[in-house]
Amino acid sequence: MPNAPDDPFSSRFRLNLERLLGRPAGPGDRFGIAVSGGPDSMALLILAYTALPGQVEAATVNHGFRVHAADEAAMVARWCLEQGIPHATLAPPAPITGNLQSAARKARYRLLWQWCEQRGLDWLMTAHHADDQLETLLMRLNRGSGVAGLAGVRERSDRLLRPLLGWRRAELAQIIEQTGCPCVQDPSNADVRFDRVAMRMHLQQTDWLDSVSVSRSAAALAEAEIALNWVIAGLCSQYIDQSDEEIRLARTDFPREIQRRLLLHMLARLDPDLSPRGDALDQALVQLALGKKYTIGSLLLQGGDIWTVKPAPPRRRQG
Repeated sequence: MPNAPDDPFSSRFRLNLERLLGRPAGPGDRFGIAVSGGPDSMALLILAYTALPGQVEAATVNHGFRVHAADEAAMVARWCLEQGIPHATLAPPAPITGNLQSAARKARYRLLWQWCEQRGLDWLMTAHHADDQLETLLMRLNRGSGVAGLAGVRERSDRLLRPLLGWRRAELAQIIEQTGCPCVQDPSNADVRFDRVAMRMHLQQTDWLDSVSVSRSAAALAEAEIALNWVIAGLCSQYIDQSDEEIRLARTDFPREIQRRLLLHMLARLDPDLSPRGDALDQALVQLALGKKYTIGSLLLQGGDIWTVKPAPPRRRQG
């Protein structure tokens, strides 16, 4: 590499990675880096390559949305070749349709995990950072999300690592400037038709929000979510039983958030595709607390001291 990032940056990245892994990265660990060619992902690649020489590979996904996407992937490929980093350009087998952002994200991760399996890579890293986390939390607050949603982007999800969630966008730009690494700017990042871009534009006019502090709060909420799931698992094994197609909750005097999660667990057992949120779930909890019946989707709920969930009887035809 012609220029390496400042040592404080490199040391900080190694510590972040060690914390996520729960141990120092060993010589046998192999890491895949998702690299779009933008400054954030190029900075991640530089940091990973500096910390783990010979242990990283890079992949760029070309969704086929933009004319210049192939040129951008080729730029990343050339730079990786110069540094001796294996690189692959990935493309979906068919055009992406529907909700483009959501569908593109699913396709991107599917391709990246397939690539990891083919290359024998143990871990996949993405370049989500503290400013991304701030944007995510504010968007979810605006939608009325609960604990799980406000936990934001997780630092680690199984083999997926996001070691830059404590880094600001400006710090990653500084690494690009120091090293002279090439990068590209995706024009969609300036398209205010996307909610995230509009949020980013507003945040640029706000200097009192600290993205790193917000990212720490999101991490605390993620830990709270893990703890709640642990509690729910224990309560389910103790108080929920199922007979044929009827599920019973034998104890209901729990805090409302525990009730909510237990009910969602009961519903998911009978209909995994049913995921009520907001007003529908709140109304169900009110009716159950009053000992009444309530229908969600194809399921009938009965309240009282014991809550039951079972398939609703077929409706009679009128007339």
